[in-house]
Amino acid sequence: MSTIYEKALSKHEEWKGKISTELKCKLEDRDDLSVAYTPGVAEPCRQIHKNPDDVYKYTWRGNTIAVVSDGTAVLGLGDIGPAAGLPVMEGKSVLFKKFAGVNAVPLCIDTKDPDEIIKFCKQIAPTFGGINLEDISAPRCVQIERTLIKELDIPVFHDDQHGTAIVVTAAIMNALKVVNKKPEECTLVVSGTGAAGSSIIRMLHQFGIGRIYGFNINGIVLKEDYDKYDFLTKELTEITNQDNERLTLAQAMAKADIFVGVSAPNLVSQEMVKSMKRDPIVFAMANPEPEITYENAKAAGAKVIGTGRSDYPNQVNNVLAFPGLFRGALDCRASKITEEMKIAAARGLASLISDDELNADNVIPSAFDPRVAQVVAKAVADEARKAGLARA
Repeated sequence: MSTIYEKALSKHEEWKGKISTELKCKLEDRDDLSVAYTPGVAEPCRQIHKNPDDVYKYTWRGNTIAVVSDGTAVLGLGDIGPAAGLPVMEGKSVLFKKFAGVNAVPLCIDTKDPDEIIKFCKQIAPTFGGINLEDISAPRCVQIERTLIKELDIPVFHDDQHGTAIVVTAAIMNALKVVNKKPEECTLVVSGTGAAGSSIIRMLHQFGIGRIYGFNINGIVLKEDYDKYDFLTKELTEITNQDNERLTLAQAMAKADIFVGVSAPNLVSQEMVKSMKRDPIVFAMANPEPEITYENAKAAGAKVIGTGRSDYPNQVNNVLAFPGLFRGALDCRASKITEEMKIAAARGLASLISDDELNADNVIPSAFDPRVAQVVAKAVADEARKAGLARA
């Protein structure tokens, strides 16, 4: 029996790519051609020239985003380049269309220079209603996203950072209900302070988690080592490890109610989980091998376990966030995506699990729950309108 990798390779060869363009207009005679192209097309051009906002009325811009990548942080494969990253960007485009009806165009670009990537995104912005940054390595991805948010008037979102954070936050919201704990009473340990980890820390801090410890390849993040860090980790010293404790991961776990891992395999032992506070919550999501396996975490007494895999309960899958988030942002023509909009997306996602359905193995909806994109979109659009960022 072929492996999933062999099957995928065969199918990709058969498909010759997972997306294509399609015509929305009839084009069968000279009259059709005159309406869709010259001379008729001149009139929408004139109208847009007089009123640039009409581009949303007469073109695809209001329902189309660019998926932009330089191929430097693709899945668990690392820096494999833009061409090798294209199948992933096509896949992302498929998910946008399938789950939220959003047109998405993969654009893999041959530069690693943050300034060049920023320039490219600004140059293509007139064609798109939003830009989804994908698989760009940290900390450059943060610099690129922040600059584009400031300099463009369309939504810019780096899914590897915030998509993961939104879904993790939604799952933690419900997991805390299962274990009957309040966020402000909890201590969180996060292993991995790169793109995803830093965003998870910021979002769970905003949600109200009382104490947070962040760990990376060099150990615990603390103010004492501030000068050794890149700008992204320096920012984390303001919201983590407030008592400046130089702890090992094992020592921090003994203080923790919640563990979230987006780092490397086999960093967490059963003994560490056993040392955690009452009814531990463990989300071990390193790819492709987690910090601790589902089976070992369960055997060690973890009450709620989340993974990045579809063959275990509580799969943390970014597809629960990014299609609906962009659907909502496009529908209300938000000028940007804010932290408050991300938290609103997480709350909307969490709300899909009713009190009757909520249990340790069901704290987050399925990726195929048809309500997901709609609920997330509404939460995002409502928050954008509340903040005065909606233009429609």
